[in-house]
Amino acid sequence: MEPALIVLGRFQPFHNGHAAMIEGALSHDLPLKICIGSSEVEQSLDNPWTADEREQMIRTWLAGRDAEIVRIPDLGDPPNYVRHAEKFHGIAGTLFTTDVETAGLYRAGGWDVIMGDLVQREDWQGWRIRATMQMLSTVMEEEAAIAALNVNMPESVVRLIFDNGWQRRLFHMGTGGEPVG
Repeated sequence: MEPALIVLGRFQPFHNGHAAMIEGALSHDLPLKICIGSSEVEQSLDNPWTADEREQMIRTWLAGRDAEIVRIPDLGDPPNYVRHAEKFHGIAGTLFTTDVETAGLYRAGGWDVIMGDLVQREDWQGWRIRATMQMLSTVMEEEAAIAALNVNMPESVVRLIFDNGWQRRLFHMGTGGEPVG
């Protein structure tokens, strides 16, 4: 495998924070590999989209820009994660990240690391966007729900989710309570 700039994420869902990070990575003169983490995890409120769906979100946002997408199953063993991930993204390259812990793991594994800037971290967090999407999953006015999500997600990704009805599954996920109706 040729050296590449590696970007890691769960992309649950792909949001503006991911877009900002990947834009930062694209500004470097290296081939880009976007790695979908937790690629085989069971669906839950923390992981509502499959690896196939997350790849579609990324490709929709990339809109033809060049990047290889690979999937990395969970290991659940952070000290050994880098060696595990190298089986999927290759051993040569540089990591581009905004996450200090991930940077530390890769540096300890002998990798070069480029730290990107976190942008609007308080707003652009996967759990916060999933919670918002869960609340909006029963809104009948789809354009209103799409407009609300566009604040934190690329419109092309929000439309992909709504065009495929993927937001509806969030209504039934979570803990406690009974569905109303």
